[in-house]
Amino acid sequence: LAGSSNLAGVRHILLVLSGKGGVGKSTISTELALALRHHGKRVGILDVDLCGPSIPRMFRVQDSAVHQCDSGWVPVFVGQDKGISLMSIGFLLERPDDAVVWRGPKKNALIKQFVTDVAWGDLDFLIVDTPPGTSDEHISTVEALRPYKLLGAILVTTPQAVSVGDVRRELTFCKKTGLQVLGVVENMSGFVCPHCAECTNIFSKGGGEELAKHAGVPFLGCVPLDPQLSQSLEEGRDFIQEFPKSSTFNALAHIAQQILDTSQQSS
Repeated sequence: LAGSSNLAGVRHILLVLSGKGGVGKSTISTELALALRHHGKRVGILDVDLCGPSIPRMFRVQDSAVHQCDSGWVPVFVGQDKGISLMSIGFLLERPDDAVVWRGPKKNALIKQFVTDVAWGDLDFLIVDTPPGTSDEHISTVEALRPYKLLGAILVTTPQAVSVGDVRRELTFCKKTGLQVLGVVENMSGFVCPHCAECTNIFSKGGGEELAKHAGVPFLGCVPLDPQLSQSLEEGRDFIQEFPKSSTFNALAHIAQQILDTSQQSS
């Protein structure tokens, strides 16, 4: 009953997945949350990357504590308007450098507890930032969220063939678990020069778009490497608000708009 009431006010749940580590799932989750917030939406982020929780640091709230209320854990709120709410194991560790050395069953139990015992309140979107892979944590997350309003998944890749190959396995995972793929994002797609704003393809390009075309799913866009974005994430600042003239801003805004369009069609 607690689980039902805690997610009853969440209109859309969105998973951010990749078969590859280090492709920027937490970055995309963070910037998507900020973009949706600037559209006036109420957004939560559930960080189920138990061994590498990045979300608290990216919002610069890593020293915050989680409190209890009658209906469970109270998420950590971000900003003066408290428009973004967060839950992560990072808030539950005694020290930020503590390693989570847990076997699968204990991880799965915490994920289920995150799904049922966090008092999210009313949200337009709950974004779930996942670890790399297609194993225990992912199965537990999808199964725990299946009874609720699961909009679908965004798959994040970088342009290189080795990354695209790993993300192709994530597409298979989505198919096997019946999870709708909302689209593919190609992250780190070129490098934006901070001086002249020219974008240079330091990696290969087009792998994510080709993957989406091959799989028959939407391609949501390319997000270049941008020093301003990296600095914003390091300092817990709002890139969407501070750098509206950046080409990276345009890419992120375009992705957010497509998610908004999809959510409106599903309502």
